[in-house]
Amino acid sequence: MKFGVTTLSNQVLTSILDKIRGPMALAFSHQAEDAVVLHLILQSVPEFASGGLEVFTLDTEKLFPETLSYHEEAEKFFKVPIKRYRPDGDAIKKLEEELGEWGMRESPEKRRLCCRVRKVDVLGKVLAGKSAWITGLRAAQSVTRTGLQVLEYDEQNGLIKINPLAAWSDEDLAAYIEEHRIPLNPLYSQGFKSIGCAPCTRAVQEGEDIRAGRWWWENPDHKECGLHNNKRKTS
Repeated sequence: MKFGVTTLSNQVLTSILDKIRGPMALAFSHQAEDAVVLHLILQSVPEFASGGLEVFTLDTEKLFPETLSYHEEAEKFFKVPIKRYRPDGDAIKKLEEELGEWGMRESPEKRRLCCRVRKVDVLGKVLAGKSAWITGLRAAQSVTRTGLQVLEYDEQNGLIKINPLAAWSDEDLAAYIEEHRIPLNPLYSQGFKSIGCAPCTRAVQEGEDIRAGRWWWENPDHKECGLHNNKRKTS
């Protein structure tokens, strides 16, 4: 394993977290990256395990059964609660009346509407009052994340955004997971490389891009759900 990148990430993460004042949150999307970030934090700043950090997930009500099962497994492994936030019921009812079961596939605009109601609006409420949020984003994940920095300013939510794995390669990630025996979402063993909502995520073929299975009917240059603004601004 390339211990250099892990050591650097631990040092940078500890330094950043030590300087931030106010509540912070870690977004846990049940993917390998988020599990690694949570492990890094608990190794670097173990006191966070006793309540210094809110670990949360966005339950879109369209998650895979395997993802829901993994949620419980992750809580047991890390020994921290992962709070689930759901979208507004009235907003979901209106959305489903407009899109039906598969309407999000009819156009990028309709898909982004679904993501906004199920994810983006919910995230805004979760991050209200927070000083920073931590993600598992990596620049190597897709063309939409090129230029990703470890420390950025999230204009959309008005707070600091920390991406500890920004410079990690696929090999770095896999080595860390193996070294620390971190449990993963069982969908990975079924050919998934990026995991989201069930209607919008599929397994990928050998040689395909990591995020090829996300919104596969769209142009890869704009395949984001809206949680992460592509405009890079460091802080």
